[in-house]
Amino acid sequence: MANANETMATVMTIEGATAAALVDYDSGMTLATAGGGVDLDLAAAGNTEVVRSKMRVMDSLGLDDKIEDILITLGKQFHLIRLVTSPSGHGLFIYLVLQRDRANLAMARRQLQSVEQALSI
Repeated sequence: MANANETMATVMTIEGATAAALVDYDSGMTLATAGGGVDLDLAAAGNTEVVRSKMRVMDSLGLDDKIEDILITLGKQFHLIRLVTSPSGHGLFIYLVLQRDRANLAMARRQLQSVEQALSI
């Protein structure tokens, strides 16, 4: 089991990773961050709204399911939002910024899933 700071250190070992944050989507606050090049507090608040919005849409559609991850593809970057599904991680997500030219998206998603499962809050 890894704590928040250890989790961020592990996330930053993913090929192409430039920034990461563990975020509480009830408050929009970061619990831990790593890397840089982007204002992670601002990104956490903004991506909290993305997660909440998607949850509202799913509720309106009557979808009885859960979000695993959300991918935002930019010209030079991938932004990956992975909801933490462990019992101790309710209300949390991991936000990861990847350089598109250095990242393998499929591997990054798989590694992020493993990291998320090992997280202990």
